[in-house]
Amino acid sequence: VQLQASGGGLVQTGGSLRLSCAASETSIIRFIMGWYRQVPGKQRELVATVTPSGSTTYADSTEGRFTVSRDNTKNTVNLQMNSLKPGDTAVYSCYSKYLFPPFSENWGQGTQVTVSS
Repeated sequence: VQLQASGGGLVQTGGSLRLSCAASETSIIRFIMGWYRQVPGKQRELVATVTPSGSTTYADSTEGRFTVSRDNTKNTVNLQMNSLKPGDTAVYSCYSKYLFPPFSENWGQGTQVTVSS
């Protein structure tokens, strides 16, 4: 599956952004989808995931502020980010994990999110 993220930008502390991910080449119905983020010099961090049935998980640092959702018919995944903090500044990448062996994982090209103080 090919993943293309969009929607990043510059926002002030307390603001909101909505990221979108468009998947192509195959349906996302057999994939766990989600978002990771990475700051230069640090490890990639899981932000949120959503299963085909809509079950979600969040990093402790984003729970209550971020909401991940998916539309299996449109082959898209979204991340609504509210109450943004400078610590949320990172490159955000869309993520997929196949539900069946070999459980392949894939990260798309990211989009920059910058939160100013």
